[in-house]
Amino acid sequence: MKLYFQYMSIHFRSQMQYRTSFFLLSIGQFFIPFFVFAGMYFMFERFGQLQGWSFFEVALCYAVIHLSFSLSESLARGFDAFSALVVAGGFDRLLVRPRNTVLQVLGSKFEFTRIGRLLQSIIVLIWSVSNLPQVWSLSKLLTLAFMVLNGVFIFTGIFILAATLCFWTVQGLEVANVFTDGGREMAQYPLHIYERPVFKFFTFIIPFGCVTYYPLLYLLDKEEGSLLSGILTPLGGALFLLPCLLVWRAGVKHYHSTGS
Repeated sequence: MKLYFQYMSIHFRSQMQYRTSFFLLSIGQFFIPFFVFAGMYFMFERFGQLQGWSFFEVALCYAVIHLSFSLSESLARGFDAFSALVVAGGFDRLLVRPRNTVLQVLGSKFEFTRIGRLLQSIIVLIWSVSNLPQVWSLSKLLTLAFMVLNGVFIFTGIFILAATLCFWTVQGLEVANVFTDGGREMAQYPLHIYERPVFKFFTFIIPFGCVTYYPLLYLLDKEEGSLLSGILTPLGGALFLLPCLLVWRAGVKHYHSTGS
C-alpha cells in the first residue's frame, strides 16, 4: 500500500502541473451527472413517487451508486485504460518488476479530475440522508458506508474483467461500458422497477442490487428489509471482486507480448 500511495502522489503532482485544465475538467465532471440528477428531480416533481419510493429515497440510491462509480473510476482507472499498456508493450515492463501486477496496473493511472463527480455525489448523499431521519442510527450509517465500499469493488471488478479481455483482444472492448456506465444508470433507481430477468441479472451476476436495493430496504424501513440483509448483502461486492481477480490471474498466465 505504501507503493500504491506513492504512485498516487506522483500522478497527483503530475496532473496539478496544469491546474487550470484540472479545475475545468473537475467542474465539467461535476455538471455531467448533475443534469442526470436534475432530470430525476423533475420527474418526481411531475409524478410524485416511483412505485412507492419517494424522491429522497431514490436520491439516496443515486448518490450511493454514483459515489461508488466516481471512486472506482478515480482509483482504478489503470484497468480502464489497460489496453494502451498492452498495445504499447508496457505490460512487459510491469511483469519483470517484483510487485503484484494488480497493484502496478492500479497505480499506472489515476483520474483526480473525477473529484467533481465525487463532490456532486456527496452533496446529494448529504441532502438525501438529512431528509430521511430513519437512516440516522449507527448500524444504518455503517451499512451505508459498506454499500459505497462494495460498490467500488463491483465497478473495479468490471474494470478488471474488461482489462483481462485485452490479453486476447489487445484493444479494449466497448461492451464493458454496458456494465459500467449502463449498470450505473440502471442501479441509480430501485431494481424492482425493472423486468424480472434484469432484476435477477443485476442481483446474482453483477450484484448491484446487493449494493443499493437490498440494503436500502433495511435503511429505509421497507417491509422486505431486515438488519441481516442490510448488513450482509453489501458484502456481495467483495464476493464479486474475488473471481474477477482470479480471472485476471489466469489472463496474465496466458499473456503474449504484442512485440511493440
